[in-house]
Amino acid sequence: QVQFVESGGGLVQYGGSLRLSCAASGSIFNIYAMGWYRQAPGKQRELVAAITSGGSTNYADSVKGRFTISRDNAKNTVYLQMNSLKPEDTAVYYCKGVIATLPGTREYWGQGTQVTVSS
Repeated sequence: QVQFVESGGGLVQYGGSLRLSCAASGSIFNIYAMGWYRQAPGKQRELVAAITSGGSTNYADSVKGRFTISRDNAKNTVYLQMNSLKPEDTAVYYCKGVIATLPGTREYWGQGTQVTVSS
């Protein structure tokens, strides 16, 4: 069984920074792609940033130049450094990983962490 635990959300002022972390634990053979998604009230969940096992990244246009995704494979952890935050970044942020375990490979989601940016 795999657990994906997020941390680092909170309330921050316009222009501030936050760093989100998401650590996977359990009987893990390998973690492939990892990513961060967000969902604002009344909106669909959207991809924020993703990173492959080899370190290739891609970002939503709305966060390019402000957010940085990274991972520590030894710790089974993915990070999202968020700078120059704006009120429109307010959302619940979820991490996702494609994880190989004994039964097979599937997607796992974190529980979500609230990020609120005040103007």
